[in-house]
Amino acid sequence: MKIEQVTEGLSIKRSVDAGTEEQQRIVCDIIQDVRENGDQALFAYTEKFDGAKLYSLKVNQDEINDAYAELDDEMIKIIQEAAENIAAFHAKQKRETWLYTNADGSILGQKLTPLDSAGVYVPGGTAAYPSSVLMNVMPAKTAGVERIVMVTPPGKDGRIPAGVLVAADIAGVKDIFKVGGAQAVAALAYGTESIKPVDKITGPGNIFVALAKREVFGDVDIDMIAGPSEIAVLADETASAREVAADMLSQAEHDTRASAVLVTTSQTLALEVAAEIERQLSTLPRENIARPSIEEHGAIYIASTMKEAVQTINRIAPEHLEIITENALERAKDIKHAGAIFVGRYSSEPVGDYFAGPNHVLPTNGTARFSSPLTVDDFMKKSSIIMYSKEAFDRHGGKIAAFARLEGLEAHARAIEARKE
Repeated sequence: MKIEQVTEGLSIKRSVDAGTEEQQRIVCDIIQDVRENGDQALFAYTEKFDGAKLYSLKVNQDEINDAYAELDDEMIKIIQEAAENIAAFHAKQKRETWLYTNADGSILGQKLTPLDSAGVYVPGGTAAYPSSVLMNVMPAKTAGVERIVMVTPPGKDGRIPAGVLVAADIAGVKDIFKVGGAQAVAALAYGTESIKPVDKITGPGNIFVALAKREVFGDVDIDMIAGPSEIAVLADETASAREVAADMLSQAEHDTRASAVLVTTSQTLALEVAAEIERQLSTLPRENIARPSIEEHGAIYIASTMKEAVQTINRIAPEHLEIITENALERAKDIKHAGAIFVGRYSSEPVGDYFAGPNHVLPTNGTARFSSPLTVDDFMKKSSIIMYSKEAFDRHGGKIAAFARLEGLEAHARAIEARKE
């Protein structure tokens, strides 16, 4: 892990992966195959990529019952409580249709309508992610989406992890399918014999999932093109090196391309964190993933002042930002660009990953400069409402016709004047 002094020309490390031409070609071929051959293609790819030979794609009630039996009661209660926290937080985001009437009697407003359907992609492979189920499904449910379809890759035994199935059942998902990768994205976008197409696809995945989402965008909506996970920690001399190192590794263990960065005003802390990361890595079960992440994409930046440190954070625009400083809540006011801000020692990033309530589907690769976490709004459409009164039309019709002629659109102008004659 490199340790650098913050300078004006500092090059910020990013782990952007746009995919190779070969990966893009593979994804396009898979999408076309699914469009042409439907379920047959899904079965074939599930056997090829996941090593599972299936005879049915849809998860049945017996499998859900088995999942509940596999988890202990305390774990089920924890998932239930997390779902309630997430639902409560997102309920505060919901907005209603609004109208207002002008003095001339015209009515203007905005109609909010939930999407008819949404597809949720839940990653598999190196880990199981019940939290991803809750974070994608609960805002959709809160928005009022009627049909939610979940797809996730099975293990070689053809099963879905118990935690994932229990989380989906608690969240109220009725349609759960054992399929992952680009083929799952294609099925959600265009439909097969088993899977009806949806209006929007959300949820993270590997590079093939990301490329597939990019490819189908326009035929369906997507949440974002998610990159590898990121964490930045803004800390001063009051922070604990052991805690900062642990928080950085909490993201490094996600992916070899994940990014963990510390920005600090304390050279002493910087050196202690570097040593602590090495110590903790040696006992981490996922060291084979976390070590390449730290070595290739991790960094510690030492700033001369807290102002310089904050400026560096805003340049990074991290997915997750922890602030572990004196007056941390005041410091948060200076942050302009971050997907989620964790304030104070006890707001470790996993608090938001699993339990607090705010969404953990966040902008990556510096896109927090212009984009936001997944919200209820992502599952709603907005329609403008315009109801002009005769008084308003008579007063402003001539202005509207003149504006149309300024743009050279005579038929627009005549459409107004036809009502004035």
